[in-house]
Amino acid sequence: MKILNPLLPVLLAALALIAGPAAVARETTVTGPDGKSATRDVEREKGQVTSTTTGSGGQTRTRTVERADGASNAMVTQRDGDTRTRETSRTEDGVSSTHTGSDGRTLTSETVRTEAGSTTTVTGADGKTSTVERKRGDRAGRAERMKERRAARQDP
Repeated sequence: MKILNPLLPVLLAALALIAGPAAVARETTVTGPDGKSATRDVEREKGQVTSTTTGSGGQTRTRTVERADGASNAMVTQRDGDTRTRETSRTEDGVSSTHTGSDGRTLTSETVRTEAGSTTTVTGADGKTSTVERKRGDRAGRAERMKERRAARQDP
């Protein structure tokens, strides 16, 4: 027993680290000017967040996000039961995501980062692609593009 006495604090600390913190839950209720209210329940635990919103009519919307090193997955279930998912993986060089709609159709996006900037390619469910290239530190170019867009909107 004397051997265990000095080890007891170390064993308890190790057990606490293994067990980790418990889930944290929060509930919020909002009432609108017409007296109808909605309730949102959020629970967070070790990289996972689940939120459920219940409207005044009793319909619910649920969103679950799971995060781990270099990846995250999200699932949203709408009030009508439709479910959508997003799976994302991250590396030092970029991000890749797949979005799946309730009808099973998918959209993918891939961003590749370099020292010079990034290139993002989005491929829709119909197979069409769109690519955007961005240069790092190109603030002046961005401001100029914004001016051009504003001018184009004002032209009849």
